[in-house]
Amino acid sequence: MTLIVEAKQRLGAFSLNAAFTSERGVTALFGRSGSGKTSLIRIIAGLARPDEGRVILDGEALTETAAGTFVPKHRRRFGYVFQEARLFPHFSVRANLSYGRWFAARAARGENFDRIVDLLGIEPLLERSPAKLSGGEKQRVAIGRALLSAPRLLLMDEPLAALDAARKAEILPYLQRLRDETDIPIVYVSHSITEVARLANQVVVLSDGKVEATGPAVDILSRPSAAADRKEAGSLLEGTVESFDALHRLSTVALKSCQLHIPGAALTPGKPVRIRVPSRDVMLATTRPEGLSALNILEARIEQMSPSEDGTVEIRLDCGGDAILSRITALSCERLDLRPGKTVFAVIKTVALEA
Repeated sequence: MTLIVEAKQRLGAFSLNAAFTSERGVTALFGRSGSGKTSLIRIIAGLARPDEGRVILDGEALTETAAGTFVPKHRRRFGYVFQEARLFPHFSVRANLSYGRWFAARAARGENFDRIVDLLGIEPLLERSPAKLSGGEKQRVAIGRALLSAPRLLLMDEPLAALDAARKAEILPYLQRLRDETDIPIVYVSHSITEVARLANQVVVLSDGKVEATGPAVDILSRPSAAADRKEAGSLLEGTVESFDALHRLSTVALKSCQLHIPGAALTPGKPVRIRVPSRDVMLATTRPEGLSALNILEARIEQMSPSEDGTVEIRLDCGGDAILSRITALSCERLDLRPGKTVFAVIKTVALEA
């Protein structure tokens, strides 16, 4: 699958001028509120026409202003999941799901119902009404309804924005399964770096209606500038689960040349995982520390140092081929005599990590 998007649109005082190309997997449109993410996904969906531009899916022109081409939204065969679930209140969950099948090609209407129900963990909900569902359950049903329309492309516009932290944690594993176990390409809109880090293969960063950066999630989200709030700054690492210690509920993940211990849910050995490491949870030492509770102590070399006006310094570390960011005070930096090329030890707070 190849999706080509080029769009220029004037919306009052706001001007959208963005272009990107994505392949199969999850492409995240990422940026602050008001950056143009929803305007762009509406153009992809056919809910809005750009002043100039084109939307091409696998060589088919769905929108091409120069040629006067505009395929209506109902003929694009895209699934769309909004911030709110928008379920029919007078239908059961089963009936809401079945409604999605009316938009699938006739040959596909009888397929995949049981698989999608299992994928999203909604079998126990089938006979309930939407009024008896939690926010996370409603969104899973809405996603199932969109999938049962057999879409060529699934568009998700801030699908977790209306949920609290507990409900987001509930639904994210299902979205990961959706990414890993289906062949449906997804364009995912979010301003949450946590969601994007967990889900996206490719990230398109939008700011003031323009594309600031685009590339693999691991590269884009490991840049200090990726975070809207400096408290969210960090690095994204990819590794493979080596083992799980059931007694202590710890998974060991192999990176390029070192290991990290991750607390919490059991991870399957051999499974590829991503780990988000917040820069504020990475301390530095000039000698290997002893007598600490920290389980993750990695030898590293300082690659780059970026001082900030708030009295902190962002330090990029090379940990055997993996890049990790640390944010410490300028005073600590002076006391440790830190400089590019110096060998240090990164002390990572284990309970701050999740995969």
